[in-house]
Amino acid sequence: MSNGTRTAPRCAALVGPYLSGKTTLLESLLMATGQIARKGSVQDGTCAGDASAEARARRMSTEVSVHTCAYLGDPWHILDCPGSIELAGDTARALMVADVAVVVCEPVPDKAAMLAPLLRFLDENAIPHLLFVNKVDQLGSGDVRVADLMTALEGVSQRPLVLRQVPIRQGRAVTGYIDLVSERAYRYCAGAKSETVPMPDAVLSRERAARQDLLEALADFDDALLEQLLDDVSPPRADVYRQLSRNLADDLIVPVFLGSAQNDHGVRRLLKALRHEAPPVGMTARRLGLEGPGGTGSVLVQPFRIHHAPHSGRLAYCRVWQGEVTDGQALGPDRVGGIFALGGATPTKITGAGPGAVVALAKLEHAQPGALLSARGEAGTPPSWPAVAEPVHALAVRAEQRADEVKLTGALAKLLDEDPDLHLAMEDGEMVLSGQGTVHLGIALDRLRGRFGLAVTGRPPAVPYRESIRRTVAEHARFKRQSGGHGQFADVHLTVTPLARGEGFRFEDKVVGGAIPRSFIPAVEDGAREALSSGPLGFPVVDVSVTLTGGQFHAVDSSEQAFRTAGRMAVQEALAKAEPVLLEPVLLVTVRTPTEFTAKAQRLLSGRRGQILGFDVRPGWTGWDQVTAYVPQADMDDFIVELRSLTLGLGGYTARFHHLADLMGRLADRVVEGHQAGYAAQ
Repeated sequence: MSNGTRTAPRCAALVGPYLSGKTTLLESLLMATGQIARKGSVQDGTCAGDASAEARARRMSTEVSVHTCAYLGDPWHILDCPGSIELAGDTARALMVADVAVVVCEPVPDKAAMLAPLLRFLDENAIPHLLFVNKVDQLGSGDVRVADLMTALEGVSQRPLVLRQVPIRQGRAVTGYIDLVSERAYRYCAGAKSETVPMPDAVLSRERAARQDLLEALADFDDALLEQLLDDVSPPRADVYRQLSRNLADDLIVPVFLGSAQNDHGVRRLLKALRHEAPPVGMTARRLGLEGPGGTGSVLVQPFRIHHAPHSGRLAYCRVWQGEVTDGQALGPDRVGGIFALGGATPTKITGAGPGAVVALAKLEHAQPGALLSARGEAGTPPSWPAVAEPVHALAVRAEQRADEVKLTGALAKLLDEDPDLHLAMEDGEMVLSGQGTVHLGIALDRLRGRFGLAVTGRPPAVPYRESIRRTVAEHARFKRQSGGHGQFADVHLTVTPLARGEGFRFEDKVVGGAIPRSFIPAVEDGAREALSSGPLGFPVVDVSVTLTGGQFHAVDSSEQAFRTAGRMAVQEALAKAEPVLLEPVLLVTVRTPTEFTAKAQRLLSGRRGQILGFDVRPGWTGWDQVTAYVPQADMDDFIVELRSLTLGLGGYTARFHHLADLMGRLADRVVEGHQAGYAAQ
């Protein structure tokens, strides 16, 4: 494939936990490549990577941003991905189109566990990646040994880590590094490339031991190199670089580099490693099995993000895997209505894009993230494409002005189109927006306010309480009205009986002797159902049986409407006498957490009226547990916030409705009083 050449743009994704320094590293990379003349500041909101209002307000990345640069003649696209665990879905989709990922982390062994989900995702999808240990200047001040840091990082990586550098210390400060392949020493220079210096004698023994570890790690995948090591022969540097490049592309190893993005330390060395060792687009396409779906030589693109721009309309951010995309070209069921280069404050219109390019394509109204598009149509979505995350937090949203309700519906449709991890549903008359946490939903509300100019509010959704009865009641109701001409008359006798939980509603007709004409009996059932929509406590009534046992009719004045009204009256009266009981929804909750936080997760569940059912090892996850419990839905508000705060942001959960349980006493009284007060305030 022609797109395997080094001249085709390559794509690197910057990923890592929140506060690891990804966006600062992006600024250093862009300045080192001459893309910007001056670095921006996260605190001041002047970074190229955090251009949106939501990102600047929070001083964090809130969506994937695309940047274009070139280093020593090689074109690059850099995807700056959000670090918040709540925005992990956006990051995962961007990683699927990258040639290589740069995982940014802090030199703090206790924070290594925060990388576990990200590294696991990279390995499960065989995405080549390397580690950039940022803030290396803190190694000296914190007395952290690189060996301890590597041990902690190896504990969360399924692939062997290969240290590429050892730090040079002067007192407590880290002043440079030794490259373990070239065996050259360098001194950091702020804002400039590092200077070559003589190898310090004090570091020589550490350098030799670390280099031997590097070679032995590579020898696990190369018999020729293993023979050289056994014969005590030092392999040529060119062979070592070649093996590093091959093993990185195959996701067999994870190279580890050191640096400080804030001080521009190690940034150019990182760029050189990417230039020489990151795989080209053709190799990535083969890894993903994307050669040929669109036909040899034809166009094949894959969207990974949707954005609704104010002036350009719906834009699909795409990676071009093969062929040349041109304006007006058919892709899937649509035609390209504009091609935009990404990387500045605003997209720039261009005439075409070739293999490896990351561009925004307009007018692809049917394009969805992950779907492969070619001139021959849509080739489907690869099975490896990340699944949509299950929601863990929700808000009931509404427009403050009734006139904005239609506009709100349209704006929410665009937000859901942009972010598959947002979900919208109507629940008990409320518009409920759910997602991955308070940050995720807060960003969505800010976009509604800022981008769409909507005054919106969000509050916790109402808990879907229900009510039922505890004893059987027989009731008689007569509806009679005379207003001139034909009147209204209906007389019914019925019995209301409680059913077992989960049985719903049952209606039985036991009228004999034609006491009520058959044509009126369905109207009685309709009236009974109307009565169940709001019981004596103010909530929908469930798990009851209504049996029609008798009644009377009038040959002239009886009607379906009269019998519907009589049926409703009888059931309402019966429910009030049948010892109504409040029911609360109970969820089956499964919490996933690293083993060291399992006890905290159990205490958290118990503190929210949870009934612990047990815990076990999380299948396929070494060092992780999962805890199952029944938890009342009323106690799950903000659960994810507290769980993450107890687990370094790593804990997660799934929840499913399981059953309705009786709620009595003071809790039930407060629920009913609160519901009645809210109804009165409307």
